[in-house]
Amino acid sequence: MTGTGAGPEGPHIEADEVVLDAKGLRALAHPVRVQVVGLLRKYGPSTATRLAERLGVNSGTASYHLRQLAAAGFVEEDSERGNARERWWRSVHRTTWFNDPELAEREPEAALAYQQSVAAIYTLRTQQTLSELQTMPRAWRNTFDMSDWALRLTPEEAAALYRELTEVIASYRRDAPETAASAPEGAERVAVITQILPELDAPAVSSLPSGPQEAEGSPTS
Repeated sequence: MTGTGAGPEGPHIEADEVVLDAKGLRALAHPVRVQVVGLLRKYGPSTATRLAERLGVNSGTASYHLRQLAAAGFVEEDSERGNARERWWRSVHRTTWFNDPELAEREPEAALAYQQSVAAIYTLRTQQTLSELQTMPRAWRNTFDMSDWALRLTPEEAAALYRELTEVIASYRRDAPETAASAPEGAERVAVITQILPELDAPAVSSLPSGPQEAEGSPTS
């Protein structure tokens, strides 16, 4: 999981979570590295060769980015799987938080590169699901949703909304390679992506001409 909004700080950080500092932010300011960390968290330990196949890059490129991530503390060698012929790598954390506005101001280019990489991965996930949707069992097709809700909130209300959404999501079973075997029958991986997008240039009053209004319908889905 990658969080780019308000997140835990100080004593609230869990052992499997990391809050980005300047070094970590610069290390993740590359789309391949964000994807490598995500793949290791999603599928478990892997080699540079296997990661390269998933990413569509050569193994040398994957090895380079793994070394950079290891130097920054995001991945480490899996000595239980590695041998003299191949090195296995695993993710050190399950969750990354980027929740320091001052850091974003000090490192604007790295912050933008990281956030753009995360956004691109979210888009790719959506496209992959859409491509596979028609071949999924009906029960899973019926759970698919893409909705947007237009709200008018203060910054404080938006922050409260984020906290409430996080609490709801946290009440459900987390996905991890090592816990998949103990999940109930029929459980599959589900990605829940939340986005709170301020639109400060939106006019306060609609510029559309007044007249009969259509009945309000469902959000986009």
